[in-house]
Amino acid sequence: MAQVTLRKVVKKYDEVLAVRGIDLDIADKEFIVLVGPSGCGKSTTLRMIAGLEEISGGDIAIGGDVVNDVPPKDRDIAMVFQNYALYPHMNVYENMSFGLKLKKTPKDVIDQRVKQAAQILDITELLDRKPKQLSGGQRQRVAMGRAIVRDPKVFLFDEPLSNLDAKLRVQMRTEIKKVHQKVRTTTVYVTHDQVEAMTLADRVVVMNGGLIEQVGSPNDLYHSPATKFVAGFIGSPAMNFITCQLEQTAGALRVRLNDTLSFPVPADRTARYTAHVGKPSLMLGLRPEHITETKPHTESNQHDFDMVIDVVEPMGMETLVYFTVNGREVCGRVNPNAGAEAARSMKLRADLSNMHLIDDSTGKVL
Repeated sequence: MAQVTLRKVVKKYDEVLAVRGIDLDIADKEFIVLVGPSGCGKSTTLRMIAGLEEISGGDIAIGGDVVNDVPPKDRDIAMVFQNYALYPHMNVYENMSFGLKLKKTPKDVIDQRVKQAAQILDITELLDRKPKQLSGGQRQRVAMGRAIVRDPKVFLFDEPLSNLDAKLRVQMRTEIKKVHQKVRTTTVYVTHDQVEAMTLADRVVVMNGGLIEQVGSPNDLYHSPATKFVAGFIGSPAMNFITCQLEQTAGALRVRLNDTLSFPVPADRTARYTAHVGKPSLMLGLRPEHITETKPHTESNQHDFDMVIDVVEPMGMETLVYFTVNGREVCGRVNPNAGAEAARSMKLRADLSNMHLIDDSTGKVL
């Protein structure tokens, strides 16, 4: 079993707290992605698991054994870096087998593992080439192969795709997912790219300011964010946030954005929101795909409104429209044939079934 456990883990650089006492349980064979903005503590956390950074407090366990004082080479982990770190004078076969040779692994075992990893990664025909003869994507495959041949308890990936171009990143995301499905080793992956996190992970760990904001499946984080930070960080374009107030009118609950614009709150949310009527610092959260053009049939909790469009961005399969509410830019997603034009009024539809109400003073989703 290769579960990874973090308990009250702290990392302090002089007076700066980079990681602030986090707890995390990573199951055997699970693919976990740590995601967040620069400086949130995700890479520091990964490096502490690897043993490349000393922890300032707490415990880290791998396979049930606390490894706080265990050197990196004895933790039975393999790490893939963003800069590949291949030996330029060695060919692919020698790069992949080097770690096993240092461990004095028998030659026949080395040969078997290297060829098996090369087959998994589709680089068998590259084994005789030097790194300078490889593309960026091929080099990244070799770096992954070097990790796979070691058959470690845990794979650690530190932003491995950030040096690749956009098209190759998409391709390599698919490759990494395929490799994990074949190899089934516990994997901890760090990225600042939330799309990478959503497409790769079994569970995503969103970090902010050295703390864990939320842990959950990509679906959970997207549809049920716990905080305003998670709601705004996960999803592209980001969730819209509009200042609002809750008001009780004729026994019904409404979310009022301004003097001319308000929406009825869905019936299944009324009990949850009633206690917040009249409170300041409330924000309505609504994703761009829940603001669309009007359609012939109106479903429950969908409400039409008129808005002057500021900017139109054709994206091919969809068009993004931007308009302003309460001084904040709001983004919607409409059909390319919906006739959106800048500086013209357009009838839009808001789907309140997918609304989020946020207490801006605490950052919590209600």
